Amino acid sequence: MDLGLKDRVYVVTGATRGLGNAAARELVADGAKVIITGRDEKRVAEAADALGENAVGVAADNADPAVAGRLIAAAREHFGGFDGVLISVGGPAPGFLADNTDAQWESAFESVFLGAVRLARAAAAELGEGGVIGFVLSGSVHEPIPGLTISNGLRPGLAGFAKSLADELGPRGIRVVGLLPARIDTDRVRELDGLSADPEVTRAANEARIPLRRYGAPEEFGRAAAFFLSPAASYLTGVMLPVDGGFRHGF
Repeated sequence: MDLGLKDRVYVVTGATRGLGNAAARELVADGAKVIITGRDEKRVAEAADALGENAVGVAADNADPAVAGRLIAAAREHFGGFDGVLISVGGPAPGFLADNTDAQWESAFESVFLGAVRLARAAAAELGEGGVIGFVLSGSVHEPIPGLTISNGLRPGLAGFAKSLADELGPRGIRVVGLLPARIDTDRVRELDGLSADPEVTRAANEARIPLRRYGAPEEFGRAAAFFLSPAASYLTGVMLPVDGGFRHGF
């Protein structure tokens, strides 16, 4: 299938590694051009270099109010257009209720929630018909994940924001979509498994709860993201897609 991605221009945040990087790789592989971001300048440059000439890296922190406008301007400057954004950020600090401090909650809200709102707001003002705003969220939108209290508090709110945005922007021909990964084999997930007394046993127990009996590969998530952002998905909006191997058993 031709996804229609050739020469389309996307901003992908948090794309030096993990899910954001996997999405950027698949977009570029199908002919798109990307502005990728991350907080570490050296790592951003290395990630962009690995993606090739159709990628430009910009060191940026989603919590910075000026970032949204700067990224869209970079897309237009380097590639002459702007067709969409995939908003991905690192996961908030793990912990249960008594573990997380006010400072951790405030930092996570600025980067995960308010940063995403600002990026989406700036994108909505710049996109035309056929544009798309995508959010990398989490399976915690539907069911809390033990030990990720901050994430459990913020991700469902972002999903609600995305659904509201889909209703508001739909008449302008702009789509809004969300992806809900669960156990994708990234550094973040391995780090979370590593917090247990026996990471191998924890992973095996998690895999046993997944109908496909394995963690997802980052490229599997990336391909789902590339399709959702592409013109091939032109009649999908307001959709929250679990990318989880069947981990969520409800409808």
